[in-house]
Amino acid sequence: MTVQERYEAAKAMYVEIGVDTDQAIETLKKVPVSLHCWQGDDVTGFDHDGPLTGGIQTTGNYPGKARTAEELMQDMDKALSLMPGTKKINLHACYAIFEEGAYFDRDKLEPKHFEKWVAFAKERNMGLDFNPTFFSHEKVINGLTLSSPDETIRKFWIEHGKACIRISQYFAKETGVPCVMNIWTGDGFKDIPADRMGPRMRYKDSIEQILAEPFDKNLVKPCVESKVFGIGVESYTVGSAEFTMNFAATHDGCLPLMDNGHYHPTEVVSDKIPALLCYYPEIALHITRPVRWDSDHVVLFDDETKEMAKEIVRSDALDRVYMALDYFDASINRVSAWTVGFRSWQKALLAALCTPNEALQQLQEENRLTELMMMQEEVKTYPFGDIWREYCRQCKVPYDQSWFETIVEYEKEVQLKR
Repeated sequence: MTVQERYEAAKAMYVEIGVDTDQAIETLKKVPVSLHCWQGDDVTGFDHDGPLTGGIQTTGNYPGKARTAEELMQDMDKALSLMPGTKKINLHACYAIFEEGAYFDRDKLEPKHFEKWVAFAKERNMGLDFNPTFFSHEKVINGLTLSSPDETIRKFWIEHGKACIRISQYFAKETGVPCVMNIWTGDGFKDIPADRMGPRMRYKDSIEQILAEPFDKNLVKPCVESKVFGIGVESYTVGSAEFTMNFAATHDGCLPLMDNGHYHPTEVVSDKIPALLCYYPEIALHITRPVRWDSDHVVLFDDETKEMAKEIVRSDALDRVYMALDYFDASINRVSAWTVGFRSWQKALLAALCTPNEALQQLQEENRLTELMMMQEEVKTYPFGDIWREYCRQCKVPYDQSWFETIVEYEKEVQLKR
């Protein structure tokens, strides 16, 4: 049987439980997902030569890492060619591209330093998202940036944040797509602090100063991202979940951003998504895979990934949730890591769209819980793979593992020659 013949047979099965797979496919084609640039070069960027510092780390030494902007874009292009759906590009400020011999510190960054990224995105009809880079810099003093007691240090990072607001607005105007600008710092303490409130009040004031920079709220979507702990800040992080949720709730135009690796091991973001959507018109996600902690493993088509996608779809919130991938693995081929993660999240969204959500919700409302349990389990063995293959076929990308042959050839001909 051909892919299309298998699809028609699967489609008929889904019709019986009230699912329109044609509509599911057409809906997913229009949902933008942001691909993070930092998987391609282990979060190194182009504005420093030193190691990662400030609560962040990449492990592994697989050959073929991108070393320049040209190589990173080349690798990204290869990955994009293997991914179905609508994409955006997510940048960190440390990926500014300077003219040869020039250097601008992070508080002096300008839109012109990202012109090549804008051209790259526009040529591919993609939007851009952005992140100030509050790590891997000499002005991360004692593990602190926006919460530092040193006003000079704090001022430097505030100016960096303001510059990023201006760059984000430039991205949105140039691409015609809103730019999500996410504020995350690794600020915190390795051991028990004597003052928990002071750093948070300084952090609050710093973010408020950044957001005082004028911007169009229709074009720029500032976010604040929390974290439970990090490397070297195991006992206390300034930007905790409670801090960021409350900050976003009390500051107009600021969104909460949840990274599903940034919570305690027994917490799940899938449950938090509908809770936040009760109060926020829009939220943002960084989608990763924690292994015991925020280890930023490649996203897989696993249970929690599926549940997060389900909650977005069930909440009718595909247009209210800004989705971006966020992981970095240097122990495997980096282009393959990009591709596996993006395809896994696409699978999760498509599976959620192929779930008879309204029928299941009705069973819950009518307290037919025995039947609900039965149906939730039976749907798991429906021929979703045939729907996925048809989606990929329509998007003109490989629908099975044959895409990996492209990776093997690219690694041989391009990456291993670096």
